[in-house]
Amino acid sequence: MSRITLPRTARRLTVAAAAAATAVLLTAAPAAAHVEVESDKAQALAVNAELTFVAESESATAGITELRVVLPEGVTPADVTYGEGPKGWTFTANDDGYTVKGPAVKVGEGAEYSVVVRQLPDAKELAFKTLQTYSDGKIDRWIELGESSGGGHGNEAPVLELKAAAPGAKPVSPSAAESESPAASPTPTPTAEETAVSPSPQAADTETDDSGGLSAGAWTGIVAAVLVAIAAVVFVVRRRGSAQQ
Repeated sequence: MSRITLPRTARRLTVAAAAAATAVLLTAAPAAAHVEVESDKAQALAVNAELTFVAESESATAGITELRVVLPEGVTPADVTYGEGPKGWTFTANDDGYTVKGPAVKVGEGAEYSVVVRQLPDAKELAFKTLQTYSDGKIDRWIELGESSGGGHGNEAPVLELKAAAPGAKPVSPSAAESESPAASPTPTPTAEETAVSPSPQAADTETDDSGGLSAGAWTGIVAAVLVAIAAVVFVVRRRGSAQQ
């Protein structure tokens, strides 16, 4: 069988077509997440970990003005403090996360800011769902979870992968039960001085009342003594009468 050899021009056209097809395939591939997070302390139970976020712009006509973040499980808004960000931007805590916003950054440029987390939870990765708002009102929603979390593709949330906790590392934040349950008020124990000046009810009966008179116990003893004396007199009188008869 004879070998078919393509002319040089035909070979060039074939190579050009293959290159064009490859470029089309690369262009059609889904883009990576446009909000990224990183930290030098990306480790479970790390304390005072600084997290840096970079939100890339997808608009050619408007600048980024706001980033709304939903915190992952194990991190509360009270655990987060603001670090640095674009000039004029402010930090506000929300019920489930926080918002950083301010004057629009330059069109086409990304917005970078940092926060400090009191302690990272004991987890393998943390997803920070983010809503990215532009000056024209457009919103990019980086909220989908990756394959490891059973989510989809395209607008994945920024994820911080954590190393295993260091040996001996322990949570420093109080548990929810401890923070929500007020401490029980201890029952005060009487001091020795309070015990000495607070007589028992039985002892109080034998003491003199505030008016200076005798107590009920003292009057009872006097009455008993008088009755005994009367009985003795009656006995003596009867005995003398019997002797005279």
